[in-house]
Amino acid sequence: MTFDELSHQIFKKQSYLCVGLDTDPRKLPAHLLSEPDPVFAFNKAIIDATADVAVAYKPNIAFYEAQGPKGWESLQKTLDYIPADCFTIADAKRGDIGNTSGLYARAFFDPSATGLDFDSVTVAPYMGHDSVTPFLDYPGKWVILLALTSNAGSADFQRLPTDPDGTNELFETVIQTAKTWADADRLMFVVGATQAEVFGRIRAIAPEHFLLVPGVGAQGGSLADVSRCGLTKAGGLLVNASRSILYASDGPDFADRARAEAQALQAEMATYLKAYTS
Repeated sequence: MTFDELSHQIFKKQSYLCVGLDTDPRKLPAHLLSEPDPVFAFNKAIIDATADVAVAYKPNIAFYEAQGPKGWESLQKTLDYIPADCFTIADAKRGDIGNTSGLYARAFFDPSATGLDFDSVTVAPYMGHDSVTPFLDYPGKWVILLALTSNAGSADFQRLPTDPDGTNELFETVIQTAKTWADADRLMFVVGATQAEVFGRIRAIAPEHFLLVPGVGAQGGSLADVSRCGLTKAGGLLVNASRSILYASDGPDFADRARAEAQALQAEMATYLKAYTS
């Protein structure tokens, strides 16, 4: 999916909602446990309930890897089921030396190797450009680089000053440097919703790049603050919600409750699109 196609979907659906498919077998509604593939049955119902108000889906790869071969089968079926008008993100947070990164990229971008054909993958930048650029060797595929995350430990490294007067922090150096590796049509940045106070600084560095924003919902990030400071004329945001949608109910009505949560977010997003992009 290209930059323009993603932007088009945002304005068509009046939404920049990304649904995180962090599907935990231990939290599935009991009535699904008799299904041949309970994880896929759950994901399918969530996708059916939200596809008209979501522009992206983000399976967290750890939830599938932890199940062994059957987890990879569930992931493959889930990816194949996601509608073509939705952007797909492998939330894998990979990052290693160049040849290993090349194999990670192949795993998520080359369907002839694994069967997986994601639009994008999340990548850790700590090892530098030669660990990131192998993911950019696949035409049309996106790198979503970790910049400033929503967890408390982000302050351990990401907020460290990188100049004597403390006006520049490490996450800003990451964004500034990574912009030399790819343009806004191939590169996004992960910025946590709990870091809304620095969105203005990030937009000063990367005014056009899309930002993938986790942390709204269960983690307490403010959609209003993120939208006010992060939206661009092209949309520019993918705001992720996982637990608040997936586990709105653990009963037979789980899909209906998930839809209600997603619709509420989409309705709020529509107001911000009108306010900040028109």
